[in-house]
Amino acid sequence: MKILLLEPYFTGSHKSWAEGYQSNSSHEIKIISLPGQFWKWRMHGGAISIAKEFLQSDYHPDLIIATDMLDVTSFLSLTRSRTADIPTVLYFHENQITYPWSSTDRDVLEKRDVHYGFINLSSALAADHVLFNSKYHLNSFMSGGKKILKHFPDYQELDTIDEIQSKSQILYLGMDLLQFDVYKEEKKGEPVILWNHRWEYDKNPESFFHLLYRLHDEDYAFQIVILGESFQSTPNIFDEAKDRLKDKIIHYGYCNDFKEYARWL
Repeated sequence: MKILLLEPYFTGSHKSWAEGYQSNSSHEIKIISLPGQFWKWRMHGGAISIAKEFLQSDYHPDLIIATDMLDVTSFLSLTRSRTADIPTVLYFHENQITYPWSSTDRDVLEKRDVHYGFINLSSALAADHVLFNSKYHLNSFMSGGKKILKHFPDYQELDTIDEIQSKSQILYLGMDLLQFDVYKEEKKGEPVILWNHRWEYDKNPESFFHLLYRLHDEDYAFQIVILGESFQSTPNIFDEAKDRLKDKIIHYGYCNDFKEYARWL
C-alpha cells in the first residue's frame, strides 16, 4: 500500500513518530512535511503549502494519514481533484481543545483561542477515520468537543461528536526501546530523578520542581538530571531550580547526542 503522511509540524516527537513509522512499516510511506515552528500558522496555513506540494508531485497514494496540526478540511478541498476517492485518517498526537494554554498567550487574553480546537473538530469530521494515541486522549477530546460546541449561540451540532466517536479508535505510539539497551549502565548510589520534557509551561515544571524542593528540604538523598529542549522563553522555575538544587543536579541542559541522552535514561 502507498501511504501519504502529512505532517505540518515536523520536529521533536512528531518527527520521530513519522520517521519511525516510515522506517518500520511494510508499506511505502511518503512524507510531506513543514518545519516544526510557528504552530499557530501551521494550523492556519500549513494545509495550503502541503496541498501545493502534493499537487505538484506525481504521487498517487492509496491512503492519506494527516496529523492534528493539519487543517484537513482545507487540504481536502484544495486537492479534491486528486483526493476525493482516497480514504483519509487523522492521527491525534495532541489536540487544541484540551491542551493547556499559557495564561499570557495573546489569543487567550483576547478570548479567541477556541478557533484552534475548532480546526481539530472540523478536521475530525472531514476524515474517514480518527485515531488517538490513548484512551484518555480520546475521551477528553470528546468531552472537550461538546464544551466547545456549547460555546456557540446556535446550530451547535452536538451530534457531530457522536459521529466523530463512531469512527474513532486508539492506536498507541510505536516505540523502539531496544536502541536504548545498548547504552544501559549499572548505576549505584543515590537514586536519580530525571526531567526529559520541553522546558515549557504546558509540561508543568512548577509542580515537578516544587516536589523536588520538598524532598531536598526533608534531606532525602537523590540526584537530578535535567534534559529536554529549551527555547527563548523559558519558565523562570528552571533558573530558580538550578540555583536551589545546585548540589543535587548532575546534568543540566539538552543532549544533542543520542548516546549521551540514552545513557542518562
